[in-house]
Amino acid sequence: MYRYGPWAVVTGASDGIGRSFAIALARRGADLILVARREWELELLADNLRREYAVRCRVVAADLSTAGGIAAAVRGCAQEDVGLVVAAAGYGTSGPFLEGDIENELGMLRVNCGAVTSLSWHFGRRFAARGRGGLILMSSIVAFQGVPGSAHYAASKSYVQTLAEGLGAEWGSRGIDVLAVAPGPVNTGFAKRARLNMSKAESPDVVAEQSLNALGRAGTVRPGMLAKVLGYSLAMTPRWGRIRIMGAVMGSMTRHHGG
Repeated sequence: MYRYGPWAVVTGASDGIGRSFAIALARRGADLILVARREWELELLADNLRREYAVRCRVVAADLSTAGGIAAAVRGCAQEDVGLVVAAAGYGTSGPFLEGDIENELGMLRVNCGAVTSLSWHFGRRFAARGRGGLILMSSIVAFQGVPGSAHYAASKSYVQTLAEGLGAEWGSRGIDVLAVAPGPVNTGFAKRARLNMSKAESPDVVAEQSLNALGRAGTVRPGMLAKVLGYSLAMTPRWGRIRIMGAVMGSMTRHHGG
């Protein structure tokens, strides 16, 4: 049994960081409820985890950009003793804000912020009732300042970072550990969807392993060397300076957009 209880929920489990979290948790002996939109990919992952690690796996196909999808995810976990939730579902956008598609931006807001808020509330109440639990929320290195060229995505991650910090302080006396994970660029499908050109990126396996190791020991973790270097080198820089620096970094990753 994993230290928070028998069952862990991972959203965005079909690929990327979510998939790496699912594998890392199965390796630790946690039974898993895997949540994402693509059911066939979840079923394939679940079969692999059952065979390799002898854990129980359940699949919940849900689109977390919709109220119905969030309700389906909550309903699909209702019968199990869930002790840990990893809210890894999310996506990003990049480029000039005024040139973006507003429906895509609002969809990102619903997944990155709305779904995270709903799941934190639902499972936080369950954790409080059982007297312990763990919650992992995906922040980002861009969460600590505005970022020209990815203004809305950075804002969504600032929301997650602040939410995790506040809940961590609020829930600590209830036996609930909350962790904000703030990686730098990660080698996943995220970059393609966000239209980013990443020359250096961390492995999602490193993000998952270092995050699980930090849970209960820190409020925020910056997994991977690049996130640590960027985070600590910018820590003493005034906010206006961080905005300019991160804007330049983002500019180097979005230059291929043209214009």
